Amino acid sequence: MRRGDLSENAEYDAAKDAQGLLEMKINELEKVMANARVLDSSQLDTSRVTVMSKVTIENMKNKAEMVYQLVAQSEANLKDKKISVDSPMGQGLLGKAVGEVAEVKTPNGVIQFRIKHITV
Repeated sequence: MRRGDLSENAEYDAAKDAQGLLEMKINELEKVMANARVLDSSQLDTSRVTVMSKVTIENMKNKAEMVYQLVAQSEANLKDKKISVDSPMGQGLLGKAVGEVAEVKTPNGVIQFRIKHITV
């Protein structure tokens, strides 16, 4: 066996694999950017829950109030209280007006939330 054959090939193969993964991530980000839109918050309607809405909701069962912002799936972050419009909660809230009740299907059953306030 010649010096460097196996170890150099293993490092080369690992580098090629890493390059392939990075190229996949780049392709995914390019798709996101190609479909991105800039939203002007001053043009958003606050009469109904839409993307970018900050929504104050009340759990009808335990009366707990929560505030969430509905965002695109790629921006969702529960720690920052940003939920995806594609999530069960987002789907339940989308299109609702203040005073309406949203029904959200969860693994523990349906939970009802009253829309208390909508802002941008």
